[in-house]
Amino acid sequence: MNEALLITPLHALHVEAGAKMVPFAGYDMPVQYKLGVKKEHLHTREHAGLFDVSHMGQLRLKGEGAAAFLETLVPVDIVDLPSGNQRYAFFTNPQGGIMDDLMVANLGDHLFVVVNAACKKQDIAHLEANLPQGVELEVINDRALLALQGPKAVEVLKRFQPAVAGMVFMDVAKLELLGVECIISRSGYTGEDGYEISVPNEQAEQLAKLLIAEEEVEWIGLGARDSLRLECGLCLYGHDLDETTTPVEASLLWGIQKIRRAGGEREGGFPGAEIILEQIETKQVSRKRIGLVGETKAPVREGAELFDADGNKIGVVTSGTAGPNAGKPVSMGYVASEFAAIGTQVFAEVRGKMLAMTVEKMPFVPQRYYRG
Repeated sequence: MNEALLITPLHALHVEAGAKMVPFAGYDMPVQYKLGVKKEHLHTREHAGLFDVSHMGQLRLKGEGAAAFLETLVPVDIVDLPSGNQRYAFFTNPQGGIMDDLMVANLGDHLFVVVNAACKKQDIAHLEANLPQGVELEVINDRALLALQGPKAVEVLKRFQPAVAGMVFMDVAKLELLGVECIISRSGYTGEDGYEISVPNEQAEQLAKLLIAEEEVEWIGLGARDSLRLECGLCLYGHDLDETTTPVEASLLWGIQKIRRAGGEREGGFPGAEIILEQIETKQVSRKRIGLVGETKAPVREGAELFDADGNKIGVVTSGTAGPNAGKPVSMGYVASEFAAIGTQVFAEVRGKMLAMTVEKMPFVPQRYYRG
């Protein structure tokens, strides 16, 4: 099995750092290092963590009609996305389900798109199948992707490139690090301030070594990446989002700008628009994504079934963690809409026991993005 796994340009560094490697989305990836998941999680919240996210798909869309083309596949305002900014988006299917979620950056002469590792092949095929004349899709295979996350991220990165300090959340720019052009966005997947850095493969190891040598920085694996994003209410594709879930059910309405909704200047025109726009208008969905806090100390993990006080099944947990910073078990899941109100008590079945949980507003710990 291991022979078939792909590796990132930083693989040797992870092994050298004592990482526990696991198969993830076809890659051999670090799940944790010597610190362990909990300490890595807490370190990121207090200092700065370095993540290898090179398994993600990096793409370029070029050509005059690139933004208008992408809008035919996502319910998001791409046409008006200013140069030097990025935005969260999601591909939808004809049933209104989410095929993947992604980040789209306007770099002036092209759109820079980052998609999930597990959906990379399918997303590329989807874009290629719909590509109009005059728009070119380039799959970037010669760049690694690093995420530097946490309250000390800005202090660390500005030592090597002072311009990053002037960026705010969701800004993106081409900036030099180690004398090579990198694509740097002030964003990330931990709920903390931080940066994602697309760097040529040849310089990836040098850059990672430079950053990890800084006093504030530790390597962070996939385990803590998962608990960090969950505490901050961020979805993981294939778990909290899938092809059967609409953006309305997933509580992602904030990702659909008014201009693409009913009555907007560029309403609809994306797969599943009729279904999604009707759900927005009528506010009628059978289930909703919600946050849950445990009333006991036991973490409630993905797959645990949810019940009402009478023992009727009402939903399922899609992500769960012990909540190192929340100080209590936190989960995310879907329940029948009538049970989605904040403060509702539900019960999760864990090893034959019914554990009480309360529907709570997300994020469970405050997001600390730098907005200037």
